[in-house]
Amino acid sequence: MSNVDITSRSCELNFGARKRTLTGREANEVGATMAAAGIPSEGAAGSSIESVSKLRCTIEPNEIMQKAGGGAQCSFETGQ
Repeated sequence: MSNVDITSRSCELNFGARKRTLTGREANEVGATMAAAGIPSEGAAGSSIESVSKLRCTIEPNEIMQKAGGGAQCSFETGQ
């Protein structure tokens, strides 16, 4: 994630050979979610770098619809 200005932030997601770049609000949401999950951050002023691998999530739509805070279980490894 780069840039202090939230509207200028960017985030690159890599899924094997496939890449997806997020900007603005989407990039900020990913960064905030990673921080809330406790993923350590590195970087200099104006940038932060988080890295996860082996991300695996199970989503239960019926549980999500209950709006009780459940419905998603994820596991991952931090670092490269």
